[in-house]
Amino acid sequence: QVQLVESGGGLVQPGGSLKLSCSASGIIFSTYTMQWYRQAPGKQREFVAYIDRGYNTDYLDSVKGRFTISRDNAKSTVYLQMNSLKPEDTGVYYCNAVTHWGQGTQVTVSS
Repeated sequence: QVQLVESGGGLVQPGGSLKLSCSASGIIFSTYTMQWYRQAPGKQREFVAYIDRGYNTDYLDSVKGRFTISRDNAKSTVYLQMNSLKPEDTGVYYCNAVTHWGQGTQVTVSS
């Protein structure tokens, strides 16, 4: 049974930082491309970042230079370091492994 469990969300002021984690089980983690998505209230879910098995990465244009995705295969965990957060980064952040999704973690950027 595949499980993806996100953590690390919360309330942060504009300009602040958060680090999200997604712990995976039930998959051979090192072989999977891992992705982060987010969904703001009233909007569609959108791609944020990915990291493949070769540690290649890509990002949504609006988060380039502010967010960093990384992975630790020994811990079966993918991370999303988010710096210089803006109110428009608010949403539920989801971890994805192909067809598998986590339950999401809420990120709220507000003063």
